[in-house]
Amino acid sequence: MKMTLLFPGQGSQVVGMGKDLYDQIPAARTRFEEADKILGRDLSRIIFDGPVEELTDTQNTQPALFTVEAAITDLLLAKGVVPEYVAGHSLGEYSALYAAGVISFEDGLRTVAARGAAMAQTGKENPGAMAAILGLGREKINTVISQIKSGVVVSANENSPEQTVISGEVDAVNEACAMLKDAGAKRAIPLPVSGAFHSPLMKPAADKLAAALSPVSFAAPRCPVITNVTAKPETDPPLLKELLVKQLTSPVRWVDSMAALAALNPAVCAEAGPGTVLKGLVKKCAPEINVVSCDGVNNIYSILGIE
Repeated sequence: MKMTLLFPGQGSQVVGMGKDLYDQIPAARTRFEEADKILGRDLSRIIFDGPVEELTDTQNTQPALFTVEAAITDLLLAKGVVPEYVAGHSLGEYSALYAAGVISFEDGLRTVAARGAAMAQTGKENPGAMAAILGLGREKINTVISQIKSGVVVSANENSPEQTVISGEVDAVNEACAMLKDAGAKRAIPLPVSGAFHSPLMKPAADKLAAALSPVSFAAPRCPVITNVTAKPETDPPLLKELLVKQLTSPVRWVDSMAALAALNPAVCAEAGPGTVLKGLVKKCAPEINVVSCDGVNNIYSILGIE
């Protein structure tokens, strides 16, 4: 069965995610145990039992989501799913690369753990902020924030035509929020994050990520990967590696990515991770794409027609 797989990123995590996979699928249990061994800590306990404050620590969230999404991918592949295209939102791009056969689970997990640690450290050293802007188009947002003089602020996540996240220095983001509300935004919501992700302030983290990725082998993908940076299908392994580094300081172009996917007329699309955040965003970006949820054993088996 051909299926396009979409992988959510940070913010989709929830305590207890993947527990049914661990309990019911021996290969998934092995995957979680492998993650604990690779990282040298009890990541599975944090995923299944929390507390939520520990799970939402960037250094835990990123490897936790990658592990759960890898376990979901493993089950889909074992049951005959053939990825047609893959795409992931920010962190989810690592899961997309795993699903496409570009990186191994161990390499992906180690890299994601290094990414999370680098982002957390950079956030401490270069304090920043992020805010979700609702009800204003990205062109208008970019016009307004280009006028900000108090510091760096950029569009970081172009999530839907009516939702863009901005990121940058604290004073600049605060000024931008006020100006964007004056310009017609319905809401400007500060986000509880530990840094200015997908902005120039993440350059130190990008440098550390580049070093972590340097020895990692990237294989030719089994299917095209629609990347956050270019918002189009990519298949060149060196370019895919380069784009992961650029992603930390570049916007997540989800609107354009879903437009590119819609043009490819995908067969079946599945959100292979916890929750339905991407399902909601895709509906707003490209309503012609139907996305089903694959966040647990029951709905995976239901979609695949397995009793």
